[in-house]
Amino acid sequence: MSSPPDSAIYIPDMQSLPSRVRTICCIGAGYVGGPTCSVIALKCPHIKVIIVDVNPLRIDAWNSEKLPVFEPGLDDVVRRCRGRNLFFSTDIDAGIREADLIFVSVNTPTKTSGVGKGFAADLHYVEACTRRIASVATSSKIIVEKSTVPCRTAASMRTILESNTSETEDGKQITFQILSNPEFLAEGTAIRDLYNPDRVLIGSLDTREGKMAAHALREVYENWVDGSKIYETGLWSSELSKLAANALLAQRISSINSLSAICEATGADVSEVAHACGLDARIGPKFLKASIGFGGSCFQKDILNLVYLSESLGLTEVAAYWHQVILMNEYQKSRFARKVVQTLFNTITMKKVAVLGFAFKKDTGDTREAPAITLCKSFRQEKAFISIYDPKVPREQILLDLTEPGVVDDFEAVRAQVTIAPSPEEACRDAEAVVICTEWDEFAQKAEDEWRGIYATMKKPAFVFDGRGVVDAQTLRKIGFRVHTVGKGPQIIDPIWA
Repeated sequence: MSSPPDSAIYIPDMQSLPSRVRTICCIGAGYVGGPTCSVIALKCPHIKVIIVDVNPLRIDAWNSEKLPVFEPGLDDVVRRCRGRNLFFSTDIDAGIREADLIFVSVNTPTKTSGVGKGFAADLHYVEACTRRIASVATSSKIIVEKSTVPCRTAASMRTILESNTSETEDGKQITFQILSNPEFLAEGTAIRDLYNPDRVLIGSLDTREGKMAAHALREVYENWVDGSKIYETGLWSSELSKLAANALLAQRISSINSLSAICEATGADVSEVAHACGLDARIGPKFLKASIGFGGSCFQKDILNLVYLSESLGLTEVAAYWHQVILMNEYQKSRFARKVVQTLFNTITMKKVAVLGFAFKKDTGDTREAPAITLCKSFRQEKAFISIYDPKVPREQILLDLTEPGVVDDFEAVRAQVTIAPSPEEACRDAEAVVICTEWDEFAQKAEDEWRGIYATMKKPAFVFDGRGVVDAQTLRKIGFRVHTVGKGPQIIDPIWA
C-alpha cells in the first residue's frame, strides 16, 4: 500500500492506534536517545521528533552550542535539525500526549542494593516512565523499548499499561502496543552506525496489532535503511538479543586479555597471536585487541544482567560461565595496576604517575566503567600522586568518578592526590611513569620529537605502560623509556637455542 501524499507513516487497518505516525517522542536525552532520535529527525524531515528529559541542565545543553554528548558528527546533525523538526524539552507530559510513537530510552543501571544487588538491572526508571505514559496519554500509542532491558520486561510494562488504561474524550479505548528496538551503537562511531547499521531489530508480539506496530516502526527506518537489514522477531528474542550480542563481544575481549597474560609470561606477542587467530574466517579479527579491559555503559551491565537471568532460571553453570567474563575483565585491570607498582620498585608512594586518557575508549567523553577509574583508585590506595589528561572528559567528571560515594571527606582527599592536566606534556612533567588508558589518536600519532620532549621532563628511569598498544615501543626505548605494553613480555631466549 502506498504512503499518503504527505508522506506520513501509514499503519494499515489499525483502528485502536494512530493511523499515521506524525510525531515521535523520546523519553531520555542520554547517549542513546539523543543521537538516535537526532538522526531520525535528519532522515525523516516529515516527522516531528521531541526528545524529553527530567534533567533541565541536560536539555539546556542539547539546546546550546556545547552538546552534553560528544560523538563525532552529532553536532552537525543537531545543528541541521534543531528548531525545524527536532526539539529538546523538559515538558515530558506534552511530549507524551503529542506523540504517536514513544521511544523509552532511560537509564537501566545495575542494582546497588536489594534483591539482585550487583547483577540485576534496576528498572525503576523504566517503570516510572511506563506509569507516566499510562497516566498522561490521551490517545493510543506505540511504545518502543530502546533501553537495554532484561528479557520479558515488556510483559511488566504491558501489565502496568493495561492496568491504567482509560478512554479518550469521544469514548474510545486507549490502547498501547509495545515493541523492542534495541540499540547496537558503539560510542565513538554512533552516528556512522546509525547512518549505516549492521541490522535494525524490531521485536513485537505475534498478534495482528503487534505486527502492524512493527510495520510502522519499520517504515520509519526504511527512510534511509535498506529493508533487508531490518529484521522482525518475537518480543522476547529481541530483548535477549541485545544482552547476547554484548556478552559475546565482551567475551572476545576477555578471551584475548586472558591470552595476553600468557604472552607476557612467555615472551609471545599478543598482537601477533590475535592476528594469526583472526585470519581464521570462523573467528575473524574484530574485538581481538588486548587492552587493560573493556568499559562503557553496556558490556558489564548487560553481562551481569545475563548472569542474574541465568541464576533466576536455575541455570547455575550458565551464570558461572558468563560471570567469568566479568571476573577476567577485573583481573586484567588489577593485573596491569600491579605491574605498574612492581616495575616501579614495588612502591609508587609519593611518586607522580601520569595517566593519559580517562574515557573508556577514544572519540567519546563517556567514563562509565572506564578502566582508568579502577587503575587510578588503585594508585590512590598506593598513595601516589596522579596527573590525568583526557581531551574530552571534563575535570569535574574525573574528580566525581574518583570520589567514593557517601564518603564525606573523600572529595578533598582526591583533590590532594589528583590533578587534571591541560596537555599530555604537562601531565608527564616530573612524573616517574606514564600510563596510557585510552587509545586517543593524539597518543598514537605523537611524534618522536614530542616523546623526546616528554622524556626530558620526566624523572629517570622513565617508564611507559601502554594499556592500549598504541605507541611504538621500539622508538620509545630508543629515546630511553622503559616500556611495558599489555600482552607483550620480554623476549626470553632458551639457553638451548642460544
